[in-house]
Formats: sequence, structure tokens, C-alpha cells
Amino acid sequence: MTVTRPVTMRRMAGYEIAQLNVGRAVGPMDGRAMADFVARLDEINALAEASPGFVWRLQGDNGNATALRFTDDPRFIVNLSVWRSIDDLWAFTYATHHRELFRRRFEWFERSATPTVVLWWQPAGTIPGVPDALARLRRLTERGPTADAFTFKQHFPAPEAGGA
Repeated sequence: MTVTRPVTMRRMAGYEIAQLNVGRAVGPMDGRAMADFVARLDEINALAEASPGFVWRLQGDNGNATALRFTDDPRFIVNLSVWRSIDDLWAFTYATHHRELFRRRFEWFERSATPTVVLWWQPAGTIPGVPDALARLRRLTERGPTADAFTFKQHFPAPEAGGA
């Protein structure tokens, strides 16, 4: 798979990019199938936090979001974070060691016929809620990319830049 870097978009004052990615684990988090993934979580989360443009990430008492439940399915995992710009998020996702885990995602997570990642602009300093983030993912699934629910491949400028 070839991943192309998004066209640079200047982050306008007052907005940051939020991202949600979800997946259904192939097994329990404490099981053998997920062992390599779980073993790398602390490393990758520390890498995210040290990356340029990182603002915030969802985490539970265990330091990550794997134990947090937002559906009845205990294998449904959410990752929610906020970044200063799309370029910062892209650089972390595809130009760091995170890329290694991304390449192996289907070893740990079931394939999905619907989108598993959604991006949106939000006012700087805002902490996104999981229910809103999941609603944006549903909106992306139902309508395709829009100014309030989009992807790396088809993204929109921050509202101040005239995009929303």
C-alpha cells in the first residue's frame, strides 16, 4: 500500500484536528493473538506524546484506551486523539515507528467493510467525547467525507480557512 502525504494545510489559529480510529480485536486483549500489539502500546503511546503537534489522547487507568468500553463488545477498541495539524498527525501515523504497527493491523484487528478512521476540526482546547466521535464515524460511513467528518485522503480546511 502506498501512502501519500496530504497537501500541507496551515493550521488556522483556533482549530486542532481530532481523530478517531476503531477496530475489533481478533481476540481478548490479554490473549495470545493480541500479545504483540499490547506489548508495544506503551512505546507507541509515548512516541505519540513526544511527537510534534500532539495535544491529547484518550486513556484509562492502564495508560491506554483498550480497557474503556463504549459498546457491548469487549473487543471493540477506540483510539481518540487531538493534534495541532493534519500534517502532525500524518507524520506520527506514517513517518514514525507507529507505521510498523499500522502495517500489521490486520494481524490484530478484523477487517472492516466500513471506515475505521475519521478526522474533524474542532476548537483548540476542546477534548472530544467518544459518543460524538463515533457519530462522526457513522456520518462518514453514511455520507462520505464532509467538512465535519473526513479522512486523510479527502480532508477539508479548518473552518476559519473557509472550509466549513
